[in-house]
Amino acid sequence: RERFDFGGRDVASWFPRHMAKGLRQMRVALRRADCLVERRHIPLSGRNPALLEALGIRPHVLVLNKMDLADPRRQPVSAEAGPGGGQPWAQSDSSDPVALQVVPMVAKLVAEGPRYHRAESSEHNILVIGVPNVGKSSLINSLRRLHLKKGKATAVGGEPGITKAVLSRIQVCEKPLMYLVDTPGVLPPRLGDVEMGMKLALCGAIRDHLVGEDIMADYLLYTLNKQQQFGYVQHYGLGQPCDRIEPLLKHVALTQGRTQKVKVLTGTGNVNMMMLNYPAAAYEFLRDFRAGRLGRVTLD
Repeated sequence: RERFDFGGRDVASWFPRHMAKGLRQMRVALRRADCLVERRHIPLSGRNPALLEALGIRPHVLVLNKMDLADPRRQPVSAEAGPGGGQPWAQSDSSDPVALQVVPMVAKLVAEGPRYHRAESSEHNILVIGVPNVGKSSLINSLRRLHLKKGKATAVGGEPGITKAVLSRIQVCEKPLMYLVDTPGVLPPRLGDVEMGMKLALCGAIRDHLVGEDIMADYLLYTLNKQQQFGYVQHYGLGQPCDRIEPLLKHVALTQGRTQKVKVLTGTGNVNMMMLNYPAAAYEFLRDFRAGRLGRVTLD
């Protein structure tokens, strides 16, 4: 396929109501922040333009998450995406936490920049921002374990929406005295386009059921084929790449045993039949992608 048909989907319904409240709270918290640490899992679509107006007057560190799952051939090159631009950035993967880089980088930026009304204070207030389910709480907990030898201070989860309000300050370092504020993941109230929203959904920033696992799986297959990422062929034991999602989901359902019992009304009464569970197969496809089992892929 040369292009993907989104079927006129409206992305407005993908913006939960609690995000508007979280965005208002974050704007208030920005006034007391000395530095922003922004966490992203995709370099361009992971940006939130709603917060960009605050980034120009405060030091801003970009942390790219799960780089071990990204395609090494598709490195970010935008000035706003990290390497090659003026914005300090760090990267993390599942084996080498980024926590070692963050505190020294933040301390250097705060020391070199103006602090306005906070010039007399020796403590650093850092606001951690990003879209939902990008690993903000995990980063804070990693920093506490590394610098304070203490356990987690904020809840983490594998689905978006675990942190629903701006929390109180959490100490992550003694020297320099540094506090981080976890924030709820916030999507722009108006996503740039449906494709950007779909990329965020594939990375887990939007709940699957709001978008639909079926179209998400179809868009993922389209993207993998477009980038000539055919790891799914080997992973599922297919003979060749396929351009339609139905044959792939049928194969996954058959090989993974994804079936469901369906009651069918016949002339002689109700009959229970076993049928392939295509939604479960679509979820399996998405889960394999997110776990890196289909190869290293960068959606942007």
